[in-house]
Amino acid sequence: MRILAVDLGDVRTGLAAGEDVTGTVQPLEVIVERDEQGRLEKIATAIAEFGPDLILVGLPINMDDTEGPRALAARAFGARLSERTGLPVDFHDERLSSFEADESLKGSGLTHKGKKKVQDAIAAAHILQDWMRR
Repeated sequence: MRILAVDLGDVRTGLAAGEDVTGTVQPLEVIVERDEQGRLEKIATAIAEFGPDLILVGLPINMDDTEGPRALAARAFGARLSERTGLPVDFHDERLSSFEADESLKGSGLTHKGKKKVQDAIAAAHILQDWMRR
């Protein structure tokens, strides 16, 4: 099964692709879009290009295991994405995915600006890798 992971953000949204049979995961791109409808359309375009069987949306769970406003917004966006694409959407805890992305970029030689360009796609890849492990 092909999976497209989404690390949803207000401005930058990271995308990663994976295949559960082989266990491979790769960061794809970071979409920079402030407008929610524009973000939805850009993700839908990436979905059409990649052809996944499932969309995985990172769910920002609070450290006390509760779902706050950001998690509710991610669930609502996932529902709109499913409606727009006709694909099933699953959600996965994204706690610490940005931290893990930062850690993996240490020593990369990239500037702060260069890291920002890829960080969210790497975070999406971490979300997908964690989902596959479970």
